Amino acid sequence: MQLLDGKWLAGQIKKELAEEVAAMAAAGHKTPHLAAVLIGDDPASQVYVRNKVRSCEEVGFGSTLIRRPADIGEAELLAIVQDLNQNPEIDGFIVQLPLPAHLDEHKITLAIDPSKDVDGFHPVNIGRMTLGLSCYLPATPFGIVEMLRRYNIPTAGKEVVVVGRSNIVGTPMSLLLSRKGYPGDATVTLCHSRTADLAEHTRRADILIAAIGRGEMITADMVKEGAVVIDVGMNRIDDPSAPKGAKLVGDVHFDSVAPLSSYITPVPGGVGQMTVVSLLLNTLRACKKEVYA
Repeated sequence: MQLLDGKWLAGQIKKELAEEVAAMAAAGHKTPHLAAVLIGDDPASQVYVRNKVRSCEEVGFGSTLIRRPADIGEAELLAIVQDLNQNPEIDGFIVQLPLPAHLDEHKITLAIDPSKDVDGFHPVNIGRMTLGLSCYLPATPFGIVEMLRRYNIPTAGKEVVVVGRSNIVGTPMSLLLSRKGYPGDATVTLCHSRTADLAEHTRRADILIAAIGRGEMITADMVKEGAVVIDVGMNRIDDPSAPKGAKLVGDVHFDSVAPLSSYITPVPGGVGQMTVVSLLLNTLRACKKEVYA
């Protein structure tokens, strides 16, 4: 069993980014600038945005954080999005999800200029991804694809099972790995909460991607020996022995599944680290006008 070490890999990619940004600055070119809009005080969102801002500083990106209270009106938020769309200094930006219930996430996402949609959630980018055209990939699937590539994990002809059908992870992941080219050319099965006999599907997987949001749901009896296991989950469960009475676990029961796996991502320290660095990669592409000239 070998760990797919997202923390180490993200560090390597950040070094590469820092070198490229330094070269851009030395040549007198504009350096990338990422903005984030954070609404309300959701603890997980605050941590995620803080990591993004810190990562920008580490690689030499400019960063802007716009914070507003949870009771912000939709019109005011749309005005912020429009200002960012029109600001030539901002190469890409994200509106951190989830938003408070009174705000329409779809309306906000649609208002983002696709050329600045470095989260890869706009229908234009999703559509381009589906057709295999140049686009900003959603950050978590992008991170997983990059992890598979950098660890040289074969995908052609492999049986891939994705558990979870969200628009952010599961669905785009199934599309990316079924496309022509590497990493891709796989035979993909997309499972979800209504799948009958889930274990029958997961036991066939050469590559199993768990992204359903249920703590330690994937157990040893659901995984075949030698499988590559990618755990996207991040769940907080009660644990009286932990310092804060709870601990973070993935969607995979790591202790029982790891001995069966050829490769496996830890939680934390796996896919989450790659999600942040993928956002930086998209922002660099936005700055260089590689997707939308």
